[in-house]
Amino acid sequence: MPSTRKRILVPAAIVLSLTLAPMLTACGNPIQGLVNQVTGGGVDLGGASLPKDFPKEVPLASGSVIFGAGLGNDDGKVWNVTIKVSDGKAMDGIAKQLTDAGFESVASGDASNESTTGAFSKDPYGVIVVVTSDDKGGFVANYTVTYTKPGS
Repeated sequence: MPSTRKRILVPAAIVLSLTLAPMLTACGNPIQGLVNQVTGGGVDLGGASLPKDFPKEVPLASGSVIFGAGLGNDDGKVWNVTIKVSDGKAMDGIAKQLTDAGFESVASGDASNESTTGAFSKDPYGVIVVVTSDDKGGFVANYTVTYTKPGS
């Protein structure tokens, strides 16, 4: 259980970084260059695409990628991806995709009338998904995926 909790509970600073990253990517590539200089290249503000190293083991809902970013190194990494989804019931399909891929559902629920959440685990990954309405009357699925190097 401690290993699962470690992968599911993402440090607040990382989540904050990835939450603010969509605003930073609006500024263009100079921000990515600055972030790479400061972090030594450990951050990928992918913008409106999946980060290059997003794990293939984690299935994603169908839809256009609105935002993608990655932060970390070979010992541990966090990716954040936001995808436009068809409706507020998308979590049902997302949960099925993840469990069909071997992930265990470790938590789920309705965060509000307009959002649902789910947490999933499969060594060495943890996945937290939030499906919520966006400001345009549609819905998005936000994935936070963590990787912890085995043995860490």
